[in-house]
Amino acid sequence: MMTDKITDAYLEDELLMRQILIQIYDALREKGYNPINQIVGYILSEDPTYITVYNNARSLVRKIDRDMLLQAIVKSYLED
Repeated sequence: MMTDKITDAYLEDELLMRQILIQIYDALREKGYNPINQIVGYILSEDPTYITVYNNARSLVRKIDRDMLLQAIVKSYLED
């Protein structure tokens, strides 16, 4: 069914976003930043300078669709 394909693709996207966010989080932490504050700052402003270039984190963050990320965050928050 088409709905199953859409759901599978969305889950794959969510897993990829999670993996990327973990890499970004780790890079920020390793550089001594508060990763949560920096990621939230990026999400709110879309200013990539909130994310370090260390370990290619700034390039990685640009691969994440902010709208999809916010949807996943709200969904996760409300479902848990």
